[in-house]
Amino acid sequence: MFGIVVLIVFVSAILLILKYALYRRKYSKIWPGYKTRFIDVLGNLSAFPFSAESRNGYPFNVFALQIIGGYCQLFRESPLFCVWASFVPFLFLKKAEAVEALIGGNKNMEKNWSYKWLHPWLGTGLLTSYGSKWKSRRKLLTPSFHFEILKDFLPIFNEQSRVLVRQLRNEVTKDSTDIVMPITLCSLDVICETTLGVAIGAQENRETQYIQSVSRAADIILERIVNPFYWIDFLYYLLPPGRELKHHLKVLHGFTRSVIQEKKKKLLSGEKNENEKRKRKALMDVLLEHHIQMKDLTEEDIREEVDTFAFEGHDTIATGMSWALYNIGLYKDVQEKIHEELDRIFGDDTERPVDTDDLKEMTYLHRVLKESQRLYPSVPAIARHVDEDTNICGYPVPKGSSCIILVYQLHRDETVFPNPEKFDPDRFLPENCADRHPYAYIPFSAGPRNCIGQRYAVMEEKVLISAILRNYTIESLCPRDKLPPAIEITLRSTKPILVRIRPRQRHTS
Repeated sequence: MFGIVVLIVFVSAILLILKYALYRRKYSKIWPGYKTRFIDVLGNLSAFPFSAESRNGYPFNVFALQIIGGYCQLFRESPLFCVWASFVPFLFLKKAEAVEALIGGNKNMEKNWSYKWLHPWLGTGLLTSYGSKWKSRRKLLTPSFHFEILKDFLPIFNEQSRVLVRQLRNEVTKDSTDIVMPITLCSLDVICETTLGVAIGAQENRETQYIQSVSRAADIILERIVNPFYWIDFLYYLLPPGRELKHHLKVLHGFTRSVIQEKKKKLLSGEKNENEKRKRKALMDVLLEHHIQMKDLTEEDIREEVDTFAFEGHDTIATGMSWALYNIGLYKDVQEKIHEELDRIFGDDTERPVDTDDLKEMTYLHRVLKESQRLYPSVPAIARHVDEDTNICGYPVPKGSSCIILVYQLHRDETVFPNPEKFDPDRFLPENCADRHPYAYIPFSAGPRNCIGQRYAVMEEKVLISAILRNYTIESLCPRDKLPPAIEITLRSTKPILVRIRPRQRHTS
């Protein structure tokens, strides 16, 4: 009997491998990409050099970005190409037309399986949910990001930018400063006050447990994503990284739940907090009111959405601002033009808060931020699950396929952005954008699942960066070819982003 069972398992495995091998052979003839031998169980992975020597000393997530860039050059005439991980295809999209075909309509709205690693932290909030749950949440949350609502957050942006300027005074006598940490702490202060409605004082007290847990949880989840040995839940949570992640998630979830319960208690008692008196409502306040009135949101639903925005809203924005400041510090002429624009708006006044009219006048700074996001998109790739048989630029794509939009490479398409590695904010002058394909530049994604917080992000970046540059000049100390980016959850730098910060010297006539 045992021999029969072994034989059945063996034959079943052979038939399964044969089935997938035939599937791979069929689509390898259709999709551009490196061809594989029929029985090669590794697929294209066997062509990936994993040794330390072949990586030139860089981590694999850096080298992976370079490999994908090489694929893009090899198949430069194609809108997409396929990489086979064993018998599983991953279709990489790098042309605007292909991106529009995938995400331009109301199909393929589900994120692919890689996002499940965020579920222990974020649950199925707006980032990771799909279907009816995503639609109802998006409809509920969209009004909270209307410009008329967002401008009520300007006092928070301004207040935290003043704290940031004060913190940077400690850096003006130093030879170099890693700009990422002060920007990240400031962004965390902003998102917690606007989303949770509580001040955590991250910039002035970075040692609190909540701040440490936010940072470590993100790092541990990334480590899990890139290590297949950590993919089985039961085993993972028995290991030290899994136990550490559990600890940090307990801290993060506990903090959010305590704020929810405290605010709910005040709402039910009719007690008004300071934000409500000033007609400024944090995202949590909006969700709690809906929870109390409509009864179709649980406290755990609120926790999911608030944690999602707290994570996404500080990490992506901090990454974008860090790269923007790096580019500003790298190109002296760009920084001088920003200084001239800010001087026209504010004169010599370095203290006046930014208002909505000021934001509209920061047109050159806005173009600089856009160009920085073109070269260093905060989210370098977007992955989607194909939910029905479809066609992308003439290539059939069967239901169940995983498609990855290479935002980092899309923004370097030389047919859209000539001399793509050049930093040129004038690419975003109105006359230069007029005929550009709407899916050629998507730092905030595109289509129905575009980033709900993009206006929020741009407002925050303008306020914080303008505050820094009204008070300081910055000089980036590492050339671009010595600072390769790495694909993590966001586009990180492989090394500290070192800048030299000095007080501004204004010329008087």
